[in-house]
Amino acid sequence: MTIDERIETLTRRLHLPHIRKHYKELRHAATEEKADYLDYLKDLLEKECENREEDAKYRRIKRAAFPQKKYLEDLNREHLPPQAQKNLTRLETLEFIEEGQNVILSGNPGTGKTHLAIGLGIKACMAGYKVLFTSVPSLIVQLRETRSQRTLREFQSRFEKYDLLICDEMGYISFDKEGAELLFTNLSLRTPHKSTIVTTNLSFDRWEEIFNDPVLTAALVDRLTHKAFLINMNGNSYRMKETKDWLASFSS
Repeated sequence: MTIDERIETLTRRLHLPHIRKHYKELRHAATEEKADYLDYLKDLLEKECENREEDAKYRRIKRAAFPQKKYLEDLNREHLPPQAQKNLTRLETLEFIEEGQNVILSGNPGTGKTHLAIGLGIKACMAGYKVLFTSVPSLIVQLRETRSQRTLREFQSRFEKYDLLICDEMGYISFDKEGAELLFTNLSLRTPHKSTIVTTNLSFDRWEEIFNDPVLTAALVDRLTHKAFLINMNGNSYRMKETKDWLASFSS
């Protein structure tokens, strides 16, 4: 067995894919620069670490289950509602995650709520945070299923550990009593130590329409909004502006 074959075998056994991928090119560079063995070893290990960190970022993004990739850099900030423009600089520092603060994005459809939420979520993944994206209706279905399968406590244990939870589309579908109680219980488990972003098309005074329980609604609003960023996303359609800009690019 040649040295190269032995290196290939050992790096597979030790799960060092990036050393296996790059050791030849780095060996060539080390030979050209007359580097010593320690420099070569250092460069190999740095390459393995750098690539593992990159791999971990994209695994976190994949596990977060975003419906699509939307980045903060792609937002036309001038098209966002005024409160979003005002708060975005602070939100993108991700300090709200460290502080366990929630973010409520409330406003009419098409104003950039989901794009902003996903953009913050992807940035959090890249920064090393554990994130989960879900629509509220999907979350309730999952909670019902885990309860019926008697795995609810296991699910709750995982649910509590996400650094950031994004609950999209609060208010599009109303719940029955069981669904409302499940959602309340599991969101309450996260406060005040973990962050949740909620996007909703309803103002808080209309949440009773979906929970059908004034006491439970008041309790959930109180817990979610405590020390939270409450951002009014009412305004002209962000999607419509994007479409107009896109169409204008073809006519210019």
